Amino acid sequence: MTPEPEALPIPASLVGERIDRAVALLTGWSRAEVQALLAAGSVLVDGRVPAKSHRVTLGAVVELLAEPEPEVFPEPEPVPIDVRDADADVIVVHKPAGLVVHPGAGHEHGTLVQGLLARFPELATVGDRRRPGIVHRLDRDTSGLLVVARSAEAYDALVHALAAHDVERRYLALVRGVPAAARAVIDAPIGRSTRRRTRMAVRAAGRPARTTYERIASNAEGRATLLECRLETGRTHQIRVHLAAIGHPVIGDAAYGTDTEPILGRPFLHAHRLGFTHPRTGQPRSYHAALPEDLVAALHARGLEAPGPDEGSAGAGDVEGAG
Repeated sequence: MTPEPEALPIPASLVGERIDRAVALLTGWSRAEVQALLAAGSVLVDGRVPAKSHRVTLGAVVELLAEPEPEVFPEPEPVPIDVRDADADVIVVHKPAGLVVHPGAGHEHGTLVQGLLARFPELATVGDRRRPGIVHRLDRDTSGLLVVARSAEAYDALVHALAAHDVERRYLALVRGVPAAARAVIDAPIGRSTRRRTRMAVRAAGRPARTTYERIASNAEGRATLLECRLETGRTHQIRVHLAAIGHPVIGDAAYGTDTEPILGRPFLHAHRLGFTHPRTGQPRSYHAALPEDLVAALHARGLEAPGPDEGSAGAGDVEGAG
């Protein structure tokens, strides 16, 4: 459970210190732990996400929205993992809805990482030991493709590619209503909600976030539209927050939508395309994963058909995942 935000006023003795050092001195946490919280947007100064180089002023109020993750390193567990492709450097997996990517508060066991460690034990030394091999994530209730680094060299290359927006991540989302534009870019910063700190929101003080969407199909009543969304950044809950902000929340999204979807039971969001340059060979790799059965059923209930692998964005050399 996320703790209630803790407010810490800056005393005179810390005026002029960098935010990471100031918070470390106030809390007793290490600077590395504080820097991780800053990167996650979990530290606010006077209600805003500060720059890494921010220096604190007298009377400024620091809010801590989370605590450092404990230094607990995951162990292998027999979690079934749907591996779509693997070589010495990368592993491409299809994550089902309901599976958490890596251990955290409330989810210490039964995660994707622990299943990967059981199958690929060498991952234990790749990247962050708390989430070995993981370079990007999917929400627990989002299904679809993600790439995992299997070597240190691949980890560094993929982290760099993600920062440079050179990894293609495309999602299918079913939303309420029909967006006015057939194609559009939602360019709106995202930060912690000031109303509910466990959720995100479009905020001027947030971190830059860009989502591109394209309409694929709408039902006859105009009550639902299937979109393909492309991430240009990777903020927490980005697609869900952006689509809700333009008045077309993801169907089944109880957190950011206007109601729940009892039949579906989760947000209609599926990472159906993944593309990247292989970190060793330099060759482009592209993957496609068809919609799972629960999302296909949700489309049929609204008079819509699931798109084929060539609909939406086409990709050369696609690997069609089974199931």
